Amino acid sequence: MTAATVLYSENNYPDDSVERRIYGPDVRIIVPKTSASLADLSDEDCAAAEGLMIFRYRVTAKDLERFPRLRAICRMGVGYDILDRAAAAERRITIMNVPDYGTTEVADHAMALALSLRRGLLLHHEAQRAEPPAGWRYINDPLVKRSSVQTFGIVGMGRIATAVALRAKAFGFRVVFYDPYLPNGVELGLGIERAATLAALLGQTDTLSVHTPLTRETRGLLGMKELSLLPRGAVVVNTARGPIIDIDALATLLKSGHLSGVGLDVVPVEPPVEPVPELMRAYRAREDWTLGRLIITPHAAFYSPQAWDDIRAKSAETMRAALLGPKAQNVIPPESD
Repeated sequence: MTAATVLYSENNYPDDSVERRIYGPDVRIIVPKTSASLADLSDEDCAAAEGLMIFRYRVTAKDLERFPRLRAICRMGVGYDILDRAAAAERRITIMNVPDYGTTEVADHAMALALSLRRGLLLHHEAQRAEPPAGWRYINDPLVKRSSVQTFGIVGMGRIATAVALRAKAFGFRVVFYDPYLPNGVELGLGIERAATLAALLGQTDTLSVHTPLTRETRGLLGMKELSLLPRGAVVVNTARGPIIDIDALATLLKSGHLSGVGLDVVPVEPPVEPVPELMRAYRAREDWTLGRLIITPHAAFYSPQAWDDIRAKSAETMRAALLGPKAQNVIPPESD
């Protein structure tokens, strides 16, 4: 007799060998052959599930009605904004995430976006493949700026942001962050500086990197008013969540020259649907004001083969601890955002 049943909402791996090793013989594992949404899962499987694994699919209060025995949901990733936490709390369902699977990958990606823009790599890339190609010389542009004369501003200082701060510091940036939820002294341990307010951070930031979760408080955190506080010629990088930043404000400020570069791994709606935001439309159309100044990657900052394997193993370990003990790990509190 099985002790618990775990339902995977997506079939992301070639077999279930890793999961069977971690769960052991007492856990029944259900993996659908194919699925495009939670609606594709059978009523029978949903009714049996005590643990639910979620990677991409959104989970609403209506969805949860199909899971009468559900005790735990594991978001196979860091962000949990796709889960209705209030509805889960009403049903006494524990929500967990996997916060430590792609920390270094996202940090490296954020720095790669920032450095490729700030060193003018994309400017030269576009200029040298133009017809005719540009002259064999450097490009004098506000985008290109020595690291040691820049302030690298970070919004949010969690695991990934800490890794970014240490990388930026190693490249010679002056690093300042804003995070109202961290205790005093975090900056001393990292050897960086702290801004008392978001406005104070933005006003001194040459290169901005965003690393907050998406919550009610952070949705729309960086709009036109806030982004306009950045010094002229600033660069903005976002590897967190798209809705944190007003993407139309980014387009306006990049096109006007107030921003000299933008690097995005996330956009407000993923995958993008038509009509796409102006920034993405112009990027795809290769309009002049985006060339060498705008990079968009498809929410891929987390990925490496090693990180992909980590998601698999760590999420199974997290679910096993929640269902079989000794204690649930990585629990997301049920309080409202």
